[in-house]
Amino acid sequence: MDSIYITALVVGLLGGVHCLGMCAGVVGGLTFSLESRIQTSWLKMMPYQFLYNIGRITSYVIIGGVFGALGAGIGSLATFLPAQQFLQVIAGLFMIALGLYLGGWWFGVAKIEKLGQALWIKLAPYAKNMTPVKHYYQAWLYGLIWGWLPCGLVYSMLIMAMSAGSALNGAAVMFAFGLGTLPNLMLMGVFAFYFTRLARMVWVKRIAGLSVMLMGAWQLYLAYSVSV
Repeated sequence: MDSIYITALVVGLLGGVHCLGMCAGVVGGLTFSLESRIQTSWLKMMPYQFLYNIGRITSYVIIGGVFGALGAGIGSLATFLPAQQFLQVIAGLFMIALGLYLGGWWFGVAKIEKLGQALWIKLAPYAKNMTPVKHYYQAWLYGLIWGWLPCGLVYSMLIMAMSAGSALNGAAVMFAFGLGTLPNLMLMGVFAFYFTRLARMVWVKRIAGLSVMLMGAWQLYLAYSVSV
């Protein structure tokens, strides 16, 4: 189980190039809103940025627990180990597809993002009504809604959470993944322009994509080695 948490953490970090492209408008808008309202230094904006992201990670943990419980339920209907191996293989394949997506070679994962559009359309007005953010608790609530933004990277990790074997383990996988995304999005909240530009560089995307593909291949190897 330790390897699955490390994998989720590293994928969150490497997937930052996707986060920067996907969430640049959200984070940048919040940053500029804070600058215009409080007209203060970036150090005083950091608590707001931190709470935005903690709210987002809270959403990941909740849905990770749901998917972990779902995976455990599937395992209880069959022999547990083969079911868990099957889910781990699916998670590995999704990670390879995600790596192709991050590297700009294949965009099949983008189609998965469309599955969450219906839910996001219903939630987006609530997020809009919370701006401009004036209090710390509003920042956390905004992040809680932001966590449901349709994202192929998140959906890929939910498959891994499903293979974790329990609700608690699934929540822990998504917590590790959320922590991995934290540095990129925290930095982008302060230096939005620079990091968005960096994320668009082809070589950055390809290195991240190849790295995630290798981790997907590692998950496939782990699933195979258990059966041998």
